[in-house]
Amino acid sequence: MISKPLPRPAIGVSAIIFDQHERVLLIQRGKPPAAGYWHAPGGKLEAGESLVEGVRREVKEETGLDVSIGPIMAVVERRQEGFHYVIVDFLAYLANANQTNIQPADDASAAAWVAEDELMNYPIAEGLLPILERARLAHRGGKLGLADVTGLGTDFIPIFPLVAHQPQCC
Repeated sequence: MISKPLPRPAIGVSAIIFDQHERVLLIQRGKPPAAGYWHAPGGKLEAGESLVEGVRREVKEETGLDVSIGPIMAVVERRQEGFHYVIVDFLAYLANANQTNIQPADDASAAAWVAEDELMNYPIAEGLLPILERARLAHRGGKLGLADVTGLGTDFIPIFPLVAHQPQCC
């Protein structure tokens, strides 16, 4: 019996973006894996790109929008349909809050701003809903995720309030 070679792991990036009405931007995947399912815009990291550069490029290619990048919300592994991805999900912000006109392109067959109470009307990619919930909390000002500590888009550490160590008494 001849076994099929295992897929080589690849790094993926995606951006969870909310508009001023707290609707999340989702794209419908036009190609495998997960064709037909709705996901945050993103794709495969290219050689020489930082994670931040890759997510900005992917959002621009799939939606036409410019974004600034916030903290990492999740890192997930997906092995399906002959693909093996490790995906880094970022919270991202519209570079221009008034620029909400989306133009699906590249791997996206459709794109939509989706309100929280409308998510059940969309076939959402596996595992995305809990990530969207946490990203919504972070978007509302919660201290969640991993932040870019150098500003270079290369080193991310947990966000939490820094509290001076208080020695225990007696």
